[in-house]
Amino acid sequence: MREIVLDTETTGISPNDGHRLVEIGCLELFNHVATGKTFHTYVDPERDMPEGAFKVHGLSEEFLRGKPKFADIVDEFLAFIGDDPLVIHNASFDMGFLNAELKKIGRTALPMARAVDTLDIARRKYPGAQNNLDALCRRFGVDNSGRTKHGALLDSELLAEVYLEMMGGRQPGLVLQADFGGPAAQKTARTPRPAPLPSRLTDAEREAHDAFIASLGGEPLWLAQKEN
Repeated sequence: MREIVLDTETTGISPNDGHRLVEIGCLELFNHVATGKTFHTYVDPERDMPEGAFKVHGLSEEFLRGKPKFADIVDEFLAFIGDDPLVIHNASFDMGFLNAELKKIGRTALPMARAVDTLDIARRKYPGAQNNLDALCRRFGVDNSGRTKHGALLDSELLAEVYLEMMGGRQPGLVLQADFGGPAAQKTARTPRPAPLPSRLTDAEREAHDAFIASLGGEPLWLAQKEN
């Protein structure tokens, strides 16, 4: 099963107030394991950056000026997400901005039915608790020390770890023969034991075994193969 963990950064709270996307970050999960495949882009919002939004993500108007416009990256973005479920924290926010941008360029909206809202999952599992991304990272011991500012790709990576924990934790052993070339495909070599364990057979057990073999008559098949 393929899923896409997705996050965005914007110039404000609502596209209805003229706010725009400025960053999209996505990463691919296959059977609840990150494959290492990602999509990330900054987007020129073609407007100013309010101070409040800048304090959240640190993306200035000057930095974003000249970056690709949404119309320039939409085909690559849509190809990456395909038709697969979109795992998003507070999905109505990100989906609202994505669909506003799609509408501006005459593209079909993404159905909300595709969204797996991790905020909704967290509220059902932990009613009354703080369920923002930082709080969930603390709950599950996910290292978010690098998150001094919001960033779409970093937040997607953190959300992927939180999502997998909320769904029961990683169980990569259940991914039978998955071959997607990502980090999870790497196998850890077993460290050999420095000395073999001593035999647990007693002398009496060994003698009883030898007597049983002798009682069978003829030469046992495994001994004949060993001699050959």
